[in-house]
Amino acid sequence: MGKSQIWFSVGSSLVLLSFLACSVLADDEVLILTEENFEKEVGKDRGALVEFYAPWCGHCKKLAPEYEKLGASFKKAKSILIGKVDCDEHKSVCTKYGVSGYPTIKWFPKGSLEPQKYEGARTAEALSEFVNAEGGTNVKLSAIPSSVVVLSPDNFEKVVLDETKDVLVEFYAPWCGHCKGLAPIYEKLAAAFRLDEHVVIANVDADKHKELGEKYGISGFPTLKFFPKSNKAGEDYNGGRDIDDFTTFINEKCDTNRDGNGHLTANAGKIESLDNLVKEFLGASNDEKAAVLSKIEEEADKLKSSSSRYGKIYVKAAKSIISKGANYAENEIARLERMLEKSISAAKADEFIIKKNILLTFGVPL
Repeated sequence: MGKSQIWFSVGSSLVLLSFLACSVLADDEVLILTEENFEKEVGKDRGALVEFYAPWCGHCKKLAPEYEKLGASFKKAKSILIGKVDCDEHKSVCTKYGVSGYPTIKWFPKGSLEPQKYEGARTAEALSEFVNAEGGTNVKLSAIPSSVVVLSPDNFEKVVLDETKDVLVEFYAPWCGHCKGLAPIYEKLAAAFRLDEHVVIANVDADKHKELGEKYGISGFPTLKFFPKSNKAGEDYNGGRDIDDFTTFINEKCDTNRDGNGHLTANAGKIESLDNLVKEFLGASNDEKAAVLSKIEEEADKLKSSSSRYGKIYVKAAKSIISKGANYAENEIARLERMLEKSISAAKADEFIIKKNILLTFGVPL
């Protein structure tokens, strides 16, 4: 979560903005540590357990749900910090602390930047026992509520056949080894899209509810089927079973823009037809801008209800630039960045990131 910088023109001025690639949200279970904040958070008035990881590392992916569970359990323990560092993005931090393989987990005692390496099992239970012993706490592990919708004959049709929802269903058996291996990835996928109300990530025990498995021709486990709004007969999911594979599929099929951690991408909220009119707006003289604004308003009015709120942001930005001057976009983006650095809800962060993405179109990156 490092800082990025971008030059863009607003009116006749060039502006340099620095912004966080992604914010630390209030409901994230593990604190994201970076080159900028590592020594502001670690080595202070609380002990810190830090995972040094790489996004492509298979062992790191396997550890992720256990580490999230640990983070959730210790979230309210003021004397303990549970954090992680992306070593692909923040190489200097990982080099400084002698990280040579992933994942590496280190314990930093209160008031110290001299860590000891954790050598125990990579389970939430073992990590919790270690942190309690080192930090002098007695925190009990807590379960993270599942974001996967559990289906049965009682609710299957109500959930899956809802024509306002895009539904991905895993048909599994409790004894299936591949199903067990998929479980943490599938849970992460559900958590990533939990704020998108039209997206449902669900599963059904097809061993227990054999009639559902037979109805949809399930002959092996796990089998995944996608039931989009437009096809409630269902279609087979034959893609990869890594979080990035699933995320790409959902984004393409459900018109969403999220990464595997649930963060909105830079395209979230942007609408191509309006982006093109923004280019025309920026190239227009002050006298011509009102006419282009009318075009933006007309195009925004054509949007379907799910995108209409994005159109309103485009319209407001264009109106504000006309009434308040070219610095409106610069000032508003800076305000949003200040808000994103605070502890805010995931839903509020989504709102701010979408608005920031749209405002960034009111300039030409150089």
